[in-house]
Amino acid sequence: MRDPARALVEFGERSGGEVVKLNLGSLRPYLITHPDHLQRVLREKSDNYVRGGDGLQWRPLKRLFGEGILGDGEHWTNSRHILQPLFTARRIDGLVDRLAVAIEEAIGELEEPARTGRPVDMGKVQAQIVCSATMRIFFADKITVPDAMRIMQAQDAIAWSVMPRILVPWAPLAAPMPGDRTFRRAVQLIDDLLLPTIRAARATADDDVDADDIISTLWRGRTEDGGRLDERQVRNDTVAMVATTTETTISVLTWLWPHIEQNPAIAARLYEELDQVVGDQPVRREHLRELRYTRQVLDELLRLYPVGWLFPRMAVEEDVIGGVRIPAGATLVGSPMITQRMSQFWDRPEVFDPDRFSPELVRSRPKYAHFPFGGGPHQCIGMHLFYLEATLIVATLLSRFRLRLCRNVVPGIKVAAALRPLDRVEVTLRRVQGVAA
Repeated sequence: MRDPARALVEFGERSGGEVVKLNLGSLRPYLITHPDHLQRVLREKSDNYVRGGDGLQWRPLKRLFGEGILGDGEHWTNSRHILQPLFTARRIDGLVDRLAVAIEEAIGELEEPARTGRPVDMGKVQAQIVCSATMRIFFADKITVPDAMRIMQAQDAIAWSVMPRILVPWAPLAAPMPGDRTFRRAVQLIDDLLLPTIRAARATADDDVDADDIISTLWRGRTEDGGRLDERQVRNDTVAMVATTTETTISVLTWLWPHIEQNPAIAARLYEELDQVVGDQPVRREHLRELRYTRQVLDELLRLYPVGWLFPRMAVEEDVIGGVRIPAGATLVGSPMITQRMSQFWDRPEVFDPDRFSPELVRSRPKYAHFPFGGGPHQCIGMHLFYLEATLIVATLLSRFRLRLCRNVVPGIKVAAALRPLDRVEVTLRRVQGVAA
């Protein structure tokens, strides 16, 4: 309990990549850490390993997200069928320049603290940047940035408040637990902010056939059998997509700034790449494919800090994994945070080293040694968006500013429903000379 992140990684180390059973009282899940075993569970036999049910993690979070894109079965199939076209690589690539302009305008708000030397909280800065861009591009400004920021705060409260129920998953939902009141207040706030917007969008969705924002698409979309989603599922998917399009970028980048300050050689390579590729121009689509080292830095951040750190599954039918019999109804747990920090699969796993994602090393590594967005049919549909959005933010910020930490410490990990930095990262900004505002 003092350091759950370290304890979980130690469980993985002790397992040696074998399938083991964890003794968590009345819940005894199988811990799956080997890339081959993870591939079987998440991809090859995904139909047999479902994420629904009342097991670890899903039951407490279902009170927020309900049935839909973050569920399983028919509801998930319908939501995925409707939303997937919005997040294809081709479509996201077509939005890059609009996304770049929105990010550039939001980062422009940092000119004042850079001029005055006022410290800024990078978690809040990133939330402002991501919300400004995402609400414009994916929600057509139906959700205002101030409302989106309030939703982000509510999501933070929820991520922490559900931990008692994740740690004690056998407790009945009717039994009061620490965090329940915070959870209910946060969910109510999200519904108060989103439901009027969702209902208003319903009236215009069919008339405006060119509207391709998430809420209009959900209302206008057809399920595989030709039906429509009801209001509850549109609400569930809207809440889920607000989280999916914002959470990873906001949280993961918070760890970037202390890591590059503590590693001057890595910072120098980032700056050099940005100078060569972007120079004093605004960051645009044509630059992104050339920012290869920047992508390696992001992959290394995701290795150490996968926001979605826990992937529980329930076995529908009996199976055998790594020579271990898995009975029907058993709970299995895979964790990117564990596998991605195991010395069996990574050299010096505690070291921040983007070179481990050079193309030749990536090709030689098992696919599921690095799976921060899950895998198989349930792989996060926002993965491609994260890489584009995060690259644009890093490239735009570092093309215009140099950041100096107020306290040169890499924050620890707060294990919640989604990983969070344990402490704030405050920086002062210095304008890069010769770069146009």
